[in-house]
Amino acid sequence: MGVQTHKTFCRFCHANCAMEVDVVDGKVIEVRGDPDDPAYGGYTCMKGRELPDSHNSENRLHHSLVRNEAGEFVSTPMPQALAHVASELRRIIDEHGPHSVAVFMGSGGFQNSAAMSASVSFAQAVGSRNFYTSVTLDQPAKVFTTARYGKWLAGPNTFSESDVAFFIGNNPIVSHYSPVGGVPPFSPSRRIRDQQAKGLKLIVADPRESDVARLADIYLPVKPGEDPAMLAGMLNVIIAEGLYDRNFVAAHVDGFDELAEAVKAFPPDVAAERAGLDKDQLVAAARMFATGSKGCAVTGTGPEMAGNGTLTEYLVVCLNTICARFKQEGEKAAIPGVFSPYQTARRAQVGPPVPMFGAEGMPKSRFRGLGHLGWEMPCNVLADEILTPGEGQVRALISVGGNPVVGFPDQAKMVRALDDLELFVQIDPWMSASARRADVVLAPSQCLEREDITSLSEWWHEEPYARYTEAVVEAPGDVIDEYEMFWTLAHHLGIQMNLNGGPLPMDRKPSKQEFLDLAVTGSLVPPSQVREACRANGGAAVFYPEQHPTVGPVDESEFHRFDLAVGAMPSEILKYADNRSAREGFDFRLISRRSKTRFNSIGHPLKKLQAKTTTNPAYIHPDDIAALGLEEGGLVAITSPHATIHGVVKASDKVRRGIVSMAHAYGDADATKENVRERGSSTNRLVSEVVDYDPITGQSLQSAIPVKLEPA
Repeated sequence: MGVQTHKTFCRFCHANCAMEVDVVDGKVIEVRGDPDDPAYGGYTCMKGRELPDSHNSENRLHHSLVRNEAGEFVSTPMPQALAHVASELRRIIDEHGPHSVAVFMGSGGFQNSAAMSASVSFAQAVGSRNFYTSVTLDQPAKVFTTARYGKWLAGPNTFSESDVAFFIGNNPIVSHYSPVGGVPPFSPSRRIRDQQAKGLKLIVADPRESDVARLADIYLPVKPGEDPAMLAGMLNVIIAEGLYDRNFVAAHVDGFDELAEAVKAFPPDVAAERAGLDKDQLVAAARMFATGSKGCAVTGTGPEMAGNGTLTEYLVVCLNTICARFKQEGEKAAIPGVFSPYQTARRAQVGPPVPMFGAEGMPKSRFRGLGHLGWEMPCNVLADEILTPGEGQVRALISVGGNPVVGFPDQAKMVRALDDLELFVQIDPWMSASARRADVVLAPSQCLEREDITSLSEWWHEEPYARYTEAVVEAPGDVIDEYEMFWTLAHHLGIQMNLNGGPLPMDRKPSKQEFLDLAVTGSLVPPSQVREACRANGGAAVFYPEQHPTVGPVDESEFHRFDLAVGAMPSEILKYADNRSAREGFDFRLISRRSKTRFNSIGHPLKKLQAKTTTNPAYIHPDDIAALGLEEGGLVAITSPHATIHGVVKASDKVRRGIVSMAHAYGDADATKENVRERGSSTNRLVSEVVDYDPITGQSLQSAIPVKLEPA
């Protein structure tokens, strides 16, 4: 049989790049960017181009594994493995109650458009409060601040219309991620340069001169963890010089006076000194941002993980709010969101308040006073929920494409917690660090073997773009879709799963199309309709310009305002001003970074990606290498107040002095000095979630970690 070419989209990461896939005799042999797709224009990244290796790898699991009484894994048919898991869950629920079951959705799970709905629906059907996702590992403050201080129903200015953009610790050229209002993550470098040719001014703040920082008109090499000083200083300038939008503030904003008073603690000279910046550059950046007509300030995960995440995100909200960086009446709404199930009126006003952590009636953890962010518990508490006896102790965990061993704070403690479980189920196509510790490993189908919709990536599409892709090859061996796993477990347990559109049929397994239609009921266009349109379009994407909402006028009967003084803010600015973070003897700061060859913990088993990157080097300024007596290519011992890891020294004049920069999500629990060159080290081993964490969101310190460096 000759080559068959199919149009589909990549699901290695959140970007969902349009692809062409060549198949011979039922096997994927090559993938490439689809040059005919108007949104992507043929773009893919090096990770996505390794999908053939991912699907065909000899290391991939084709059958599920169940650990026997001798502690050995035994290849087990999927129906039998799921029946075993259901039996164990029934025993645990009957003995310990529904909260004894926890579900974690990791980065891999997010790449299946049905997995989030299936996993949260299953947890809710069980009756457990213990549902977790990777969102609370790296960026919960984005969710919290939008809900707490006000959400503009029409959405923010989009990148394609912006004449100024401010990226704070965000490197979309590598991460292929940017919040709404930032650059869409497909071909981000080209998009930035094209927009600059139209007049865009770009400001980038980052402790290291990242890929995107090299394109900046103003680069601010802010000290790790001191983003609030920089942002408060910019707000000080904008307010003192009257550069904010007075009419918008008067019409839509409460708490402005309190904010203005609080940022007086950070005049430009004080802010610049605290943030490690040149005062004139700080002032120039403030003026550049405020005098632009459209454009947003957005953050990456680094600033949120650096110890002042909620305060940082709050100040970004303030910056965008007082400069009125939002869509207005009569314009097209920011992000149409074809598959968004909760379609509210796109009006030029603030939406109603959303209950957040600690709200009356919302589930609470047993630890640190933390509670649900939306419908999920902070990952910060999971290890203690497992290890601490008492009512509600977690005894069973299902991890969906996650890797708690390398992704969670305090690696050693998380490993103890996983080993303490009565049942640990890992859904994974590989024997990952977490899978090796599981009681059951369920083998899922991979992206080119299943149906999916572009629900995860539509937050970056400024036009109503949608795709429903079908499988281009059959799944090998005995593997199934994650949604089928959860449906089967619920069926065995005799519980009812419910989606946005109502109850799932439990007497028969629904099709993927049926599941997706129920999952996003209320969206602009149902998945089944998009499926038929894509079929008629040869598998390519479809656009629905007639469905693009136009921003409507204010509804006076449901009028709300931004409230920049609600809760602990802006008094937290003053507390921060009086509290300089310092750890005696730990004079360096370890900051996280993204790897071009990995997506969080995904990609480690793939041979071509392994050949490009075997470890996560410790990037250090050459002057610091010399001063510490380190050697390029040698090993460095990196010690925090909690633990020591090792890294391979790599010189870089792109990082500030006093910094070591390493990629996160590397290193198994048994990573040592002897195998660090082949395995890398887990930077999460250096932190404790009970010592350094955001008291509002539970975000653990996972960047700007105080450390000392010594030759190993």
